[in-house]
Amino acid sequence: MKFKIDENLPVEMADLLTRAGHDALTIPDERLSGTVDTEAISICRSERRVLVTLDTDFANIRAYPPEDFDGIVVLRLKRQDKPYVLEVFARLVPVISNESLSGSLWIVDENRIRIRQ
Repeated sequence: MKFKIDENLPVEMADLLTRAGHDALTIPDERLSGTVDTEAISICRSERRVLVTLDTDFANIRAYPPEDFDGIVVLRLKRQDKPYVLEVFARLVPVISNESLSGSLWIVDENRIRIRQ
């Protein structure tokens, strides 16, 4: 699978995905920092990438209908410090690797994954 890590997340998340066999890029690595949400998701769509973000705006299915994208993963964590985010995401990577995210919105917290299709 192909992923794009939003600028509000640690770049090391791309490494976690790459080690799991995925193609992962970050918004900062592509010099897209500061890009508005609509442009960022449009780039993900054209590149057929799953967006991974902390930005809860992407959980709005009216603005970003899941069926229009290759996947959106929104992390809704109680803490957003780097070590904690990486710890939670590392537990999520095996799940992501075994599921199709295409046409889905995944809202992930510490204890569960809610999937909207």
